[in-house]
Amino acid sequence: MGVLDSKIPSGPLADKWTKHKNEIDLVNPANKRNIDIIVVGTGLAGGSAAATLAELGYNVKTFCYQDSPRRAHSIAAQGGINAAKNYQGDGDSPYRLFYDTVKGGDYRSREANVYRLAQESVNIIDQCVAQGVPFAREYGGLLDNRSFGGVLVSRTFYAKGQTGQQLLLGAYSAMNRQINRGKIKPYNRHEMMDLVKIDGKARGIIARNLVTGEIERHSAHAVVLATGGYGNVFFLSTNAMGSNVMAAWRAHRRGAFFANPCFTQIHPTCIPVSGESQSKLTLMSESLRNDGRIWVPARLEDAQAIREGKLKPTQLKEEDRDYYLERRYPAFGNLVPRDVASRAAKERCDAGFGVNKTGEAVYLDFDAAIMRYGKEKALTSGMKDADDKAIRALGEEVIEAKYGNLFQMYEKIVDENPYKTPMMIYPAVHYTMGGLWVDYNLQTTVEGCYAAGEANFSDHGANRLGASALMQGLADGYFVLPYTIGDYLSKDIRTGKIPTDTPEFDASEKEVRDRIEKLMTGQGTNSVDYYHKKLGKIMWNKCGMSRNAKELQEAIDEISALRKDFWENVRVPGTADSKNQELEKAGRVADFLELGELFAKDALTRNESCGGHFREEYQTPEGEALRDDKNFKFVSAWEYKGEPKDAVLHKEALVYENIELKTRSYK
Repeated sequence: MGVLDSKIPSGPLADKWTKHKNEIDLVNPANKRNIDIIVVGTGLAGGSAAATLAELGYNVKTFCYQDSPRRAHSIAAQGGINAAKNYQGDGDSPYRLFYDTVKGGDYRSREANVYRLAQESVNIIDQCVAQGVPFAREYGGLLDNRSFGGVLVSRTFYAKGQTGQQLLLGAYSAMNRQINRGKIKPYNRHEMMDLVKIDGKARGIIARNLVTGEIERHSAHAVVLATGGYGNVFFLSTNAMGSNVMAAWRAHRRGAFFANPCFTQIHPTCIPVSGESQSKLTLMSESLRNDGRIWVPARLEDAQAIREGKLKPTQLKEEDRDYYLERRYPAFGNLVPRDVASRAAKERCDAGFGVNKTGEAVYLDFDAAIMRYGKEKALTSGMKDADDKAIRALGEEVIEAKYGNLFQMYEKIVDENPYKTPMMIYPAVHYTMGGLWVDYNLQTTVEGCYAAGEANFSDHGANRLGASALMQGLADGYFVLPYTIGDYLSKDIRTGKIPTDTPEFDASEKEVRDRIEKLMTGQGTNSVDYYHKKLGKIMWNKCGMSRNAKELQEAIDEISALRKDFWENVRVPGTADSKNQELEKAGRVADFLELGELFAKDALTRNESCGGHFREEYQTPEGEALRDDKNFKFVSAWEYKGEPKDAVLHKEALVYENIELKTRSYK
């Protein structure tokens, strides 16, 4: 076991990033023209990084498995993006954002990285407005803000319920400018299959053309991985169906440490599972918790009657409802962090108060908000004596303006009108705080290999606050990586073009071809989805919202056996030298079967509860997470040794010089 050097600059927290930028080496514009960079993944982190690096003068190649960067999963981030602009005048500041983020992550994130993120947050909004991102505005024309979980201020900028999509279009437009200039060469419908190292440095990738099946070699002086998270290891998640861990896991197998894999976020505001045949879960934005009140029936008999269809939620009086988040956490109410809200929903449903047929759902009710907004609109419109019907109609108009597309999406999926009947929600796997270990420069333990956005672990600790994913992705891509990668590349100005006809590229390509051949020549009878679903059930049941030592050990053993069965009995139809989506899935599931075991191993070694990692053995009498700061105030970084069971743990000690560690209370 080793102790990792995160290369955090010295000096006061508020000055570290400025000091670092002033001291690191740079590459002059003439030399940038001779340096190649590969960016894998073209969502917010990858797209913004590629556009900025190309704008600076580097030659950039981008890779994504989708047919267009516009299809990156970043578009699914509906609710907003955080920034400490303090436009509301409610006491916000970069320090407040920094503090909320560290506290929200249950004191398991790197202090210096989070403060840098808070500092750069104010620049992100200006950048995006300049790109034409249509953020919501107040009556006077100023940018509007709303609140998200875990904070007491309004700092979330939004574009109705399409924030991620609009931000991605901004980054994509910036990419297109560079594509037209010839500075970015896009490789869409290409998947990274391996990382190529030469003399210990990342010097390229092996990619598969997903249309033709051709295996390709691509070289560069540095490789940036911005490929998102690994939530689909659970099979059912809010992630896009194609989201995977392959690029990060290929880098892990080549020496990049994987950090905190068990830190996975369960989002409280998802449409509940409807049946066994379901393959995807849908997220309802956390922004809905600004105005929606979460409740379950206060009496078991009422919950039972609702499940049986004998009672409608609108028939329950106020005194017969349990607004359990407002009851348990009066200071934050419905805007507690995601991990807290998720566990509270599970507790109520486990106690028998769930409200859909499966018993696994709670209500998200907008009736009070509709009437409140309606009364305000009536008064400002000069309607002094408006009746309830008119007030309700006005209130629905306001809600539609704020959340209309989300309400429309819910009605399409559930076939219920959320303006008239409370939404049903239940927690589901969403974001992954774990990822490739990176230092302050966003470099992994492989020289020249960088990780940005959700693909790295660095900013969110054990739980991510809502609206911070977009903030991190754009901060990494627009404002951090373009500086820090130059420090590394400044030593490559005389290296020249990296050739691909080398023994290292030969060996990597052979490994890729051998792996594909092994997948294609299996004589089994089980589909890829058969194994993915089995893995997902193990992960959800034994590594999900709560965990314990016994079931985690069972998960490790079961996943190991399932992986062995996969390689012996999976059947992949079609051919390797053509478009073959089953082959794509097979390669991704093979990696999930390794990641899943490491996930369980990581959770088993962390004998505490923190954020999204809830060990049943370690909780307060009130059922809250019980940290062990004395023994577990560190980042777990795992070194690949052939099998997940043999992975070696390295630790990065977390030092908090500017924040006092406290019991994380939202009461």
